[in-house]
Amino acid sequence: MQLASSGGRRLRHAALAARKFVLESGRTVTRKELSAAARDAAKALRLSAPQRLVLSQLVVCWGEHDIDRLLVWPSNQRLTTATGLSERSIRNAVRALIELQLLLPKDSPNGKRYAVRDKQGNVIDAFGFDVTPLYARRGEWAATTAAQRQMKELLKRSFDEITICRRATEEALHALARDHQSVDRADLEKRLAVLKARTPKRSGTTLPAGLADAWSEMRQLAEEAFYQASCDGTTFRHIEAEKESSSETCYKGDQNDAEPAAYDTPPSHLPLPALVVEACPVIDGYAHPIRDTADLVAAGSFLRACLGTHPSAWTEAVEELGAIRAATAVIYVLQRHEDDVRSGRNSIRNPGGYFRSMVRLIKNAEIDLQAELLTLRRHKLAQQDGGALPRHGRCDAYRPDHGPQTDHLPRDRAGTGASGIFMRRAFAQGSRCVAV
Repeated sequence: MQLASSGGRRLRHAALAARKFVLESGRTVTRKELSAAARDAAKALRLSAPQRLVLSQLVVCWGEHDIDRLLVWPSNQRLTTATGLSERSIRNAVRALIELQLLLPKDSPNGKRYAVRDKQGNVIDAFGFDVTPLYARRGEWAATTAAQRQMKELLKRSFDEITICRRATEEALHALARDHQSVDRADLEKRLAVLKARTPKRSGTTLPAGLADAWSEMRQLAEEAFYQASCDGTTFRHIEAEKESSSETCYKGDQNDAEPAAYDTPPSHLPLPALVVEACPVIDGYAHPIRDTADLVAAGSFLRACLGTHPSAWTEAVEELGAIRAATAVIYVLQRHEDDVRSGRNSIRNPGGYFRSMVRLIKNAEIDLQAELLTLRRHKLAQQDGGALPRHGRCDAYRPDHGPQTDHLPRDRAGTGASGIFMRRAFAQGSRCVAV
């Protein structure tokens, strides 16, 4: 290394190489353009904080003079005041910038930094630093920063893939430990620990070669081990827990409100539909005539809501008593509630609870439903013969083809009682009874 005689500065190869960078002919560089080139260079070369500070202050000193080189001449004292760095830090930063071919030193005979002006005061030359290489290499800075952004994105995706593989591997090993404790996991766990030790943090600039492929392979091994431990789904037959007939449809609707698919055959001691109609005139409010047991069950399922009874109560009654006796109990309780309201006693405050109690008593054989219906029928017939109620036992008082024939019923039976209110609301809703 030879010494330069002008200011005692060491002659460096970088300084000589920087002289080859020149501006385009007739090019005028603004301070804003020079500052943008300085920012790109700081990103591309990853300059340290002192180097960025010194370079930015040198750029600020550019006065947009009409000369062929970008010359600035701030003193060390000015740079120290502007940056807050020590003079030694300033000298070190300038030396580093020269080595990076961002600056070109231009020393005066006495080592001072100053400008040479003409008679009009225009700057024609200066001694200090030439920042022409900084601006002349702006295309290089742009290409370098673009490559850095691309590498950063690739590194981010690689770290994301490693994170996904790590979580999938840990989940597969956890599933093995939970569901298949007899499977040996020692080799897999050891390999996982080695990969974790090799994997750097995201703050790292590079990844070890082949690390992403190793994580992908580790994930495949762990998931394959779990898959094999689960017998591939082919060693054992699927246990079919469904015992129902395959001829049934998949959609069965609401089981609580559905009518029984098949009605139980009534024993000989149960009442016939005609007996229910005679004993319970409230059934006249039903929109369809009661001709057989199927109509009786349909009426009981329909009128269940008039008692304010939950659908589960009807389902339990059907299971415990059978469809026919459950429907008969519904109609019987509805008639009792109608008579109770009409008499003004109002002793049945909760018809739904009364129905549940009736089902329990019938199940335990504490009440004979047929005997109760016979008693109620005799009472109704006695009232009709005595004139309290006109005799009316026709079960087709309401015909489906003509709608409700309330003109043929006594006023108290057609709608003065609680059940009449329920049924008027039911027909207003389109023959669907609603619980109130």
